[in-house]
Amino acid sequence: MTTPTPKHREFDVVVIGAGAAGLMCAAVAGARGRRVLVLDSANKVGKKILMSGGGRCNFTNMHSTPDNFICANPHFAKSALSRYTPWDFIALVEKHGVPYHEKKLGQLFCDRSSKDIVRLLLDECEAVGVHVLTQSPAHDIQLGRPHRLQTPTFSVSCESLVIASGGYSIPTLGSTGFGFDFARSLDIPVLPTRAGLVPVTLEPRQLTNFRDLSGVSVDTVTTAGGAAFRENILFTHKGLSGPAILQASSYWQPGEALDIDLFPDLDLADHIHTMQRQRPRLELKNLLGEQLTKRVAQRWCDLWLENKPLEQLSEDDIQRVQSACKSWKIWPAGTEGYRTAEVTLGGVDTNALSSKTMEARNHPGLYFIGEVVDVTGHLGGHNFQWAWASGHAAGEYA
Repeated sequence: MTTPTPKHREFDVVVIGAGAAGLMCAAVAGARGRRVLVLDSANKVGKKILMSGGGRCNFTNMHSTPDNFICANPHFAKSALSRYTPWDFIALVEKHGVPYHEKKLGQLFCDRSSKDIVRLLLDECEAVGVHVLTQSPAHDIQLGRPHRLQTPTFSVSCESLVIASGGYSIPTLGSTGFGFDFARSLDIPVLPTRAGLVPVTLEPRQLTNFRDLSGVSVDTVTTAGGAAFRENILFTHKGLSGPAILQASSYWQPGEALDIDLFPDLDLADHIHTMQRQRPRLELKNLLGEQLTKRVAQRWCDLWLENKPLEQLSEDDIQRVQSACKSWKIWPAGTEGYRTAEVTLGGVDTNALSSKTMEARNHPGLYFIGEVVDVTGHLGGHNFQWAWASGHAAGEYA
C-alpha cells in the first residue's frame, strides 16, 4: 500500500529554481540543519549547467573579481564574492573528485562533462536532506510568516522563500522570467532587462559584404561602451559572434558602433613603413593576410582599400589602411536576442536587497539570487561564480 502524499507540507526554506544558484543555496541552508525544498518547473535540474561550456561547464574563473560584473550598483556584489571565492568552489570540485582544467584566462572547465557539476550539487543537497522536485512550478504565492505557496500536488508553508529562477536567456531551457514578474507584483523594482553575452546581427546590406566569411575567426580588441576586450571575433551568417563580440554585447547600446582593432599588437602604419623598406613589392592584401587570413584581407581590399605593392602606397593610402583595420567600425542592427544569449542583463534592483544576505529589504524571509538579480558577469565562468556566491550568501541566512 502506497502512502498518500500529504496535501500540505512544511519546510524551513523553499527555493524556486534548481539551477546553479538555487542548488548551492539549498545545500548551504540544509547544512545548517534547515528543512529545504527545491522546486523547478523543468523536467530536470541544472539545464543551463548541462549545456554550458559546450557540455563541459566553465564552472568558475580563477581571476573573478567584482570588476568582472555589470551592475547599477558596482559595490553590491563585493560582499558575496569576497565571502565565497573561486577557490572555495574549486575546493568543492576537488572534494568530489571532479577532474578539471584551465582552458585560458583563468577559465576552468570539467575534463569530462557538465554532468559532473550537476551531480556534485545534487550530492551536496542529498547529504543534508534537501528535497528536490522537478516539473513542480510554484504558484499562488502568499508572503507572510510563514510564506505559503502551491505546487501541482500539495501546498507548502515555509519561513524563508528564495527566488533562484534565472532570467529570460535561452527560453528553450525553460526560462520564463518568473522571478522578474514576481518581484514586480511586490513592487520590488526590476531594472530594464536585455540579452547579454550574445551575437550581434547586421542589416542585410552590410551582411552581404561578410556573409561568405561565415566561420572565419580573427584576433581583435573589440570596444563598446568604453569597455575593451582582447579576444577573437567570428563572422557568422547573421553577423558577428566570438568571445570579443559576446563580451562587448553586454556594453553595446542600439544605435552605437562597435570599434574593432584587427591588429591589436601592431602600430599598423609603422609596420607598413617598415615593410615598404624590407619587402617593397609585397602586395597589401598579402601583408594584411598574414594577420587577417587571406579571405578577410582580400575582402577588406575589395571593400575599402586598393590592393597594390607596398612601395606604391602613399601616406594617404597608409592612413586609410590604418583606419580600416585598426578602427573598423560596425553598426549592428541588433542582437540575436534571448534565444542565444548566455545571460540576462538587468533584473531585480540591488537597492531592494541586502548585499550580505540577498534578502529583500521590505519583505522579511524573501531572497533573490543568481541571474534574476541585476548582477551580470563577463564571459568565462564569472556568471557561475556569481551563482555560487549569491546562493551561498542566501543559504547562510535563509
